[in-house]
Amino acid sequence: MDTALREEIAGTPAVVGLSCLADGADSLFAQAVLDQRGELVVIVPAARYREGLPEEHHPVYDALLARASDVVRLDHVESTSQSHMDASIDMIERADRLVAVWDGKPARGYGGTADIVDAARDRGLPVTVIWPEGARRD
Repeated sequence: MDTALREEIAGTPAVVGLSCLADGADSLFAQAVLDQRGELVVIVPAARYREGLPEEHHPVYDALLARASDVVRLDHVESTSQSHMDASIDMIERADRLVAVWDGKPARGYGGTADIVDAARDRGLPVTVIWPEGARRD
């Protein structure tokens, strides 16, 4: 997945990546943007967002957040499905395109990847899907 993300943004001039820095693909994407000398804009869904992330991810989150060129903090306090969806909508409204690591399955809960891909497509935003390892296409 990391290699596929890097290949997707390679050669993009003056890349600006937007991310909520969740553990997994979000943070891998953010790191790939920074490694390409791009700018990172972080969208923080809620004041207590970091608390809801796995504790082992906190150092990665903190390091990436410290390197962001801009941080957008939403007004939510609690880290909920609604705050995550609102952050994703804010992100896609700022974006020129969406790169999503997605297995093609419905969201497991409101604000999941399927919801974000649908919202981006509804807005006419170009979407590139990177299939995670082990995902099966029907």
